[in-house]
Amino acid sequence: MSYPDTYYRRTMTEASDRPSLNGSTECDTVIIGGGLAGLTTALQLARAKLAVVVLEAESIGFGASGRNGGFVSAGFATDSSAIARVTGAERAKAIHRLSIEGVDFVRDTIRDLNITDARPTPGIISALRYDGGDSLKRYAEEMNRDFGSDLEYMDRSQIRTILKSNRYFQALRSPKSFHIHPLNYLRAMAREIERLGGRIYENSAATDCQLSGPEKIVRTTHGHVKARRVVLTTGGYTGPLVGKLKRSFLPIATYVMISEENPELIATAIATSSAIGDNRRAGDYYRVVDDGKRLLWGGRITTRAASPAALARELRREMTGTYPQLSDLKTELAWSGLMSYARHLMPQIGEMMPGVWHCTAFGGHGLNTTAMGGKIVAEGILGQSDRYRLFQPFGLVWAGGVAGLAAAQLTYWKLQAQDWWRERAA
Repeated sequence: MSYPDTYYRRTMTEASDRPSLNGSTECDTVIIGGGLAGLTTALQLARAKLAVVVLEAESIGFGASGRNGGFVSAGFATDSSAIARVTGAERAKAIHRLSIEGVDFVRDTIRDLNITDARPTPGIISALRYDGGDSLKRYAEEMNRDFGSDLEYMDRSQIRTILKSNRYFQALRSPKSFHIHPLNYLRAMAREIERLGGRIYENSAATDCQLSGPEKIVRTTHGHVKARRVVLTTGGYTGPLVGKLKRSFLPIATYVMISEENPELIATAIATSSAIGDNRRAGDYYRVVDDGKRLLWGGRITTRAASPAALARELRREMTGTYPQLSDLKTELAWSGLMSYARHLMPQIGEMMPGVWHCTAFGGHGLNTTAMGGKIVAEGILGQSDRYRLFQPFGLVWAGGVAGLAAAQLTYWKLQAQDWWRERAA
């Protein structure tokens, strides 16, 4: 298996290899990319008894889907007002409901397939690092009224009782959100796809394709697939197979580390099993794992991956700046991963040409949104709905190439500076 060394790889409960594609095969739908979007699409199509093939360049969940923070919560990388400016208020509400549906899909899949090693744990807290209680209360009231979100408002004294840091002022806790072991979840989905008759080939990067005719052909180094349909679900590790897709988003790196076992020390700072994220554009996200024995901490974004040692230093600086009492908590392992971000900060979901679907650009959106994307693409293929059309305003626009990467990094640094000044003024 080709997984990087991560906490999830080390705690993976099932380690069977899958074959690479050799020779010719045929199917109804071939899916390129074995992350959460691709596997969700494949699962739904296999449940409908379509012949499905998944081609994965490395191992199932190799990319961002299998090495992220594990958060499953409603919403998108950009806020609802930005979405509404593009789509209108009612369509924006429909899009948000889809993100809620994604949360339910992941929860239901864990329950229905009895994926106990996904270790679902309820609750995600979104905390403010400046004093903004009134606006946060209004937001909670709006979300609870419009979507039944059941968000729980926490004032300064409440939040600092469980997050023992002077960095936090107020927060919202979402009891309907949860966090999981994403790699175990993905590998369980893969087993179910195969049980239903789907075929998954690892170490089988798509090297060439013919997409214009009614019969699609996708080639790998040692074989090819003929299919009626192709679904492209690659993310930050996308190659040049389809130039229009490659040019439509930027590969952005984010970073995660895991601590040593030290439950007593961790408990001096964090007294909750809920996952935590802050309100900054690229803020910290973290959670206790292994029944409180370890702390998993993520954050930062860059347009190129740093070395593990450098990223561990950056993340530790954030952790100890938030919780000085954790200065003696040692880091055991750190890793990075590439996410795909579109210029409009929304997922790119749709049919780019007859029989060729795309489902990508899920950076910053959470596991639920990726699952939702795969679900509605499958609905479109099966003729069950055209809900994928809700994302038409967020198309495959050019992301800017090298200039886009530079602009993204400059924007992040600018937002960091704004966050810094805002916190100092609080």
